[in-house]
Order: sequence, then structure tokens, then C-alpha cells
Amino acid sequence: MNIYGFFVLVMTLVFAPFSFAGLVQVMDESGNPLSTVMVSQTPVNGFTLDRSDSGYPPVGVLNRSNATMSQFTDAKGEVNFSNSTNELVRYRIRKPGFKDVTKEMPADQTWKVSMVQEMDPVLLAASRPANTWLAALDLEEGLKKHYIMQCGFCHQQGSMYLRRDRSIQEWDDTIYRMVNYGARLADDAQDVLPELLHEKYGQLNADPNKIPEGTKWNDYLAQAKIKELPIGDSFSQMHDLLYHSNGLVYVGDNLQDRMYEINPDTGEYRVYKLPREEGDQLGGLLGARLKEFPKHETFAGIHSFAESPVDGHIFITASYQQRIIEFNPETKEWKNHLMDAGYYPHTLRVDQKNNVWFTLALSNQVGKFDRNAQTFTLVDLPSRSFKESVTVHLMGVLLKLMSWGLPVANWAAVDRDSTGVPLPYGLDVAPDGGVWFARLHADSIGRIDPETHEIKMYKTPFHGPRRLRVDAEGGIWVAAFPESQIVRFDQNKEAFEYFDIPVKPLGSETPYSLNVDKTRHIVWVNGNTSDALYAYYYKENRWQHYPMPKRVTFTRDVEISPDGHVYTTNSSFPSWHIEDAQPTLIVLDPVLP
Repeated sequence: MNIYGFFVLVMTLVFAPFSFAGLVQVMDESGNPLSTVMVSQTPVNGFTLDRSDSGYPPVGVLNRSNATMSQFTDAKGEVNFSNSTNELVRYRIRKPGFKDVTKEMPADQTWKVSMVQEMDPVLLAASRPANTWLAALDLEEGLKKHYIMQCGFCHQQGSMYLRRDRSIQEWDDTIYRMVNYGARLADDAQDVLPELLHEKYGQLNADPNKIPEGTKWNDYLAQAKIKELPIGDSFSQMHDLLYHSNGLVYVGDNLQDRMYEINPDTGEYRVYKLPREEGDQLGGLLGARLKEFPKHETFAGIHSFAESPVDGHIFITASYQQRIIEFNPETKEWKNHLMDAGYYPHTLRVDQKNNVWFTLALSNQVGKFDRNAQTFTLVDLPSRSFKESVTVHLMGVLLKLMSWGLPVANWAAVDRDSTGVPLPYGLDVAPDGGVWFARLHADSIGRIDPETHEIKMYKTPFHGPRRLRVDAEGGIWVAAFPESQIVRFDQNKEAFEYFDIPVKPLGSETPYSLNVDKTRHIVWVNGNTSDALYAYYYKENRWQHYPMPKRVTFTRDVEISPDGHVYTTNSSFPSWHIEDAQPTLIVLDPVLP
């Protein structure tokens, strides 16, 4: 061998481990490369958590989450994790229409794997996301939208837990329990759904060929990466989150009154408990609501997050109390701001004048906390009828009766319009300072003048306006929950524009929330029923679809960092519906222009 050949050999031996470490090649049964295969890698051993505080890490102690990394194969069927250690990892290989493959091996090892098509119609149908089952569920259109609207609040409809065989009595018992939790399912729907769900899901389970294919996975996914950081447990509900200007992500466990402060780059995190007031009761003002839930520490009910643009303090709604909560991320100090009126603080935002605005879902109000004066102002929203005015006025009495264990929600008559509970929900502040809100049950959005508190209402020509955000031009983007759409409201033209989410089957998505990347002109949408996130480039009129690694990924909020990374949490209630029963912070590195 001449000196040149020897040099090439040495360089190959030196650099090969670094070039190909962690390389996985996926092929079909004939040996052809398979593209758009999701390859997920998880440490087998990893870090051990201290769970000495009722099953959770103690307050303020540094922990580290064992991240699962997911990537998609390219046209050559390859994905490279670029690992430089030989730690033992578990791979899960997944592609729609194929059998999953799992394998453990050192992370720096290069290997090949063949996938086999799934030919069993029962297993093939079971592998498809909940939206495909929901699309196949044969219900009258109006009833189906109402069912989706009221029964998809907290968990997917059509998932393995919801589509299993239940008797009519079991469905009746389930619906009774869910109405007691807060679902506003109309009386006529409560009467007919137990028999219909028993019959229609029974038909689908008997003939799995009726379940259609889901949304196609596209080639651009080969450039995307997804990180999942496990937090909490199967009794947690990781509700909303905040990407803070300090680079950390804050996540609220609604069922355990804990806040997670997470470094999304390293997976390190600390847990903090919400402060309590003397006299706080388990379950807060809705004490009996969770009496059947096996494990919870809900005193305040951590819900929505927002950061002050002035000092970086974090404000949080405590849905089960009459308060909002302030957290200083530098000193880790808490402060409760108590109200003497208003019920169920829901979504909040902080305006440029450092005022905290928030919806009050059960008292039909929008609240304002003036940080300078340390005072609250509650703006009453219009009722739709005298009956609704009376119900809203008596809400405190009704909640007190419910806290005693009386099934008031089950006794009350409920119509398809949810008269009595219009449910102010999403809220955002526009560039001009106007405060916009959505009323989920009243099919309306509105604007509050920040100075005069004058209200202007707009009836939505669609059902279920849930959460909303405002873009840089002042356009109001609304998640139309039971419509499988997002909608933009032009406040100058006072006109709505509709955009169908490109889910398959068309019309089978339930967008819970959305957020706007104002720099890149992207609307990010929570795909609650299809285990996905969607990106709509509204200047280009094009969509992207990003499948999430776990089945039953139910997300309620989405945050965006300055570099374009996208954050959400798997917040199914209950979390044991999730594929592995483990809630996570999800970090998406998307394919950006």
C-alpha cells in the first residue's frame, strides 16, 4: 500500500465513527429504502428522579428529564442521530401502514431495519389516529358537532379509550359523570347518545375496514426534529405553557398545582408549588368536581400563563379560585392577587401598559388587573337572554352547591346553545391595545376598548370559537373547534375568512388553540384529534403537517421561540389516555423557509 492509500485508510477509520454514529437505515420487505419513517430514540437507563414529594420531585430541586428524540428518514431511508456515546437506547420505528419495530442497542451503533406492512385490518385500524375513527362515526351532522364540542374538551373522541365496546348503560353513566365535570351536553343529546355511541362504535369495531387512512406524512419531515421531555405522571394534566424571554419554558400541572421550569435544551427542570391562602380547600371553589379522580392536589387550578413585557414576571390564572398569581422567575417568589368577584379565571395576557387581562369563564366577564394601582376591574359581557343573566348572577350560589357535592350540573336543563354559560374563553391583546376575546358557547367574539371598556360584539358564522391570537397586522385568528378550521377576522372590514385544516379525512380535526409567529407569518395550530401540529403560512397560503411521536397527543396551547422552535404539551385529561401514559413537553424544530 502506498503512502496515499495508507493516509486514506487512517482518515476513514478516524472519522467514520463521527460521520455515521447513530445512523439508522429503514427498508421495506424488498430491501427498498423507506422515507418519512419516524425513528424515535430514548435512553434505556437515563437519569433517576427524586419522587419523594407525593410522587413528584421536591420543590426547587434540579432534575433532568430523559428526552426522546424523533426524526424522519430521508429519500435514502436514513436518519442520523449523531450520537457520540455508547449509552444503551431504545429505538421505536413507526410509519403509517406498517408494523412498529422496537430495538435496544448502543446509541453510536449504525444499523439497518426492515419494516413489514400491517395486513391485519383490526391492528391497522387501531394504529390510526382518533380523527379517522371520529370521521367514520355515523352521527347526524348537527349532533356530531355538538358531541365533538362538548365531549372533546379534555380528551380525544375516537381514541382507543373512547371507542371501546361499552353498553348503553355504561355510556349513560359516563355522560352523567362528564356533565358533572362541566360538559354542557344538551338534554336531547344526553338522551340519544348512549344508544347511538354503543351502536355506531360497535359497527366500526365490527368492521375496521370502515376506518379511513389518516393524513399523509410528507417528505419535508426529513428536515424536522422533535424532542419530548417527560414531566409529571399519569395523574398530571400539563395544561398551558409559556416560552419565557429568559429561554426557559414554564408548564402548569393543572391537577397537582405545580409549575415546571424547564430548560428545553438540556432537559433540566425544577418544580414549584402554587402558593395557598388560609382556608383554601382541596378542589377550590369546585371542591366536588374531582372527588372521583384518584389523585390530585388541586387547590388553585393552574391554568394560563403570560409574561409581563416590563419586568418579566409571570402571571397565571387560578381557575378554581378568585385570584391570579404572580411569579418572579429571578427570585422564585410568589404572590397571590385576590379578587372578591368573578369565577373561573381562564386565559390571560399582559398588554404593553403592564395590565393583565383575563377571561372569567363562568361569570361571563373579562377582568383587568392594573399592576400599578394593584386593583381589579371586571367588565361584564352581554348576556343572550334574561335566563342567562339570572344564571350568571347566581353562579356563586350554584358553585357553592356543587362544592357540597350536589349534582347541580346534572339537574339543570341544558340546550344546544348552552344558555346560561356563554363561556368567555380565549383572549389576546391587539397591536392597537384592543382586548379581543372569544365566547366558546355563545358563538361570538368581541373587542374591549382598553380605556373606556366599551364592548363591541361580533357573532361568528361558525360554532365553537375557542382560543384566539392577533397577528402583527391586527388580524384576529380564531380556532374553530368543532369546524376543523381556523378563521381570520379582519377588524377593519368586519369580515371572516375561513381556512380548512388539511387533515385527512377533511373536516375531522378539533383545533383547541393556535398562536402566531408574527416574524415569519405562520399560524401554528393544535391538532388535538390527529396527534399533530399544523403550520399555516398565511402570506403564502400553504400548510405544513407535523405528526407527533405519541398516539393520543392532546394539546391545548402552543408557544414559539424567537428562533422559530415550537413548544406544546401533551395534556390529555386523564393522562393515562396517552400512548405511554406519560405527559411531555414537546419541542418541535420545524422546517422553516
